[in-house]
Amino acid sequence: MTELDLVGPTFVNFRDHVFPEGSTHGFRWVDLKSFRFRRGSQDAELLAAVIAHEQFRDGYAGGGVDPDGTRHGPYWLRSVSPDGYQPVSCTVATQTLRDWARQHGELPDSLSDALDTALFTVVDSAGRLYRLRDLGSTCFHDWGGVHIDFHEFIAIDDERQLLTLLVAADD
Repeated sequence: MTELDLVGPTFVNFRDHVFPEGSTHGFRWVDLKSFRFRRGSQDAELLAAVIAHEQFRDGYAGGGVDPDGTRHGPYWLRSVSPDGYQPVSCTVATQTLRDWARQHGELPDSLSDALDTALFTVVDSAGRLYRLRDLGSTCFHDWGGVHIDFHEFIAIDDERQLLTLLVAADD
C-alpha cells in the first residue's frame, strides 16, 4: 500500500474573524490535512492510503483525531471507500466551497484572505480533485447528522507530491 507522510494540518476557524454587526456565520471552519506521497502513486492507491491513515479518523465535531476511532465526518469509517470519491473539476470544487463560505453573506477581508491562502491555493494547484459523495443517512454514525454542511475533497498535486484532505463544515 502507498504510504502517506503527514506534513501538517491547517485549520481556518470562521470565529477567529470579525464579522459586521448582525452578521452570523455560525460555527464553521475548514480543516486541511496534507500528506507527502511517493512519485508514481496511482489515485486509487492514494485514496485508499488516506482512508487508512489515522488522521482520517476524525468526526470533525471538536474531538479531533482518534487513532482507534470508527468515525469519519458524519459517517462510520467502514462506510467510506475509494469508490465513494468522485472526480470533480477545479471550477466545481471552487464554486462549491465559495458558495458554502458565503452562504450567510460576504466575508471579512481577513477570512477571505485566509481561505485564499489555505484552501483555494491547494484547490488551484491540484492536478486532480475528488469529492466525497453523499453516502446517505444509512451510513451516518450514532451522531452523524450533527453537521448542517459537510464538504470533503481530496486534492492531489503531483508536482509537489502532496495530497490534501480538505473538509469544510460546521459543528
